[in-house]
Amino acid sequence: MSSLGLEKAPNARDLGGYVGLGGRRVRRGLLFRADSLHRLSEDDLAVLAELKLSCLIDMRSPHEVESVGADRLPTPAPAQVVSLPLHDPEAKIFVSVGVLLGRSTAVTLPVGDSANAAHLMTELYRWFVSSPFARQTFAAAVRLIADREALPLLFHCTAGKDRTGWLSAILLSALGVDREQVIADYMLTEQFNADSNEYLLTVLANRMPDPQVAIPLLQARREYLMAAFDQVDALFGGMDGYVRDGLGLDDAILDALRSHLLEPA
Repeated sequence: MSSLGLEKAPNARDLGGYVGLGGRRVRRGLLFRADSLHRLSEDDLAVLAELKLSCLIDMRSPHEVESVGADRLPTPAPAQVVSLPLHDPEAKIFVSVGVLLGRSTAVTLPVGDSANAAHLMTELYRWFVSSPFARQTFAAAVRLIADREALPLLFHCTAGKDRTGWLSAILLSALGVDREQVIADYMLTEQFNADSNEYLLTVLANRMPDPQVAIPLLQARREYLMAAFDQVDALFGGMDGYVRDGLGLDDAILDALRSHLLEPA
């Protein structure tokens, strides 16, 4: 893992470097995860241009994009800019995202107290696994990433934490990266988003009586990711069953993913 050092997208990083199947490392410079790119500075755009991206996947909903703005793209722009929105408009978590983004005039979050907010976050991660719609979206992303013509590729959501975090976990797991390393990569979000989260809490303090209830929504907690893994085990008997039966990815897709993204033996 290496940070891209983007000032306005601090959670942007290269997924390369982790040890995968047969001791082969994930190749650097081909697969990147990030938070939203709508605020990028000119210096950030210059860094992004150096990546020579062929494809960008945006997992934000149209409402999220409308609230904060479309991605700023480098010149030349990626040949493919793909929208794969993953959003449940009825879920309290996604409604809360609207409040956090300033899309709603609500002065409280519809998640109750902090304990319930954390519980709803674990339910979100279970939904990533149990929802046919979510599985279809993640599967579409993996199929695209397995296409050599789409690389180098960057994928992101809003904070680069939840949707991006689970897609990263799927990809690294499929590439044979050890579970603890997958979790460690997920937890790096807590480090990279620390300053932006602190700023957001300051802003929320002027908008609502109890901004602290938002903390579980902003954090990357091991228990959240483990809730998804536990749901995988319960429904599909492990990541291999989830990838093959849940996401419908066959040997051809998995072989292509590993061939393109793992260093030669």
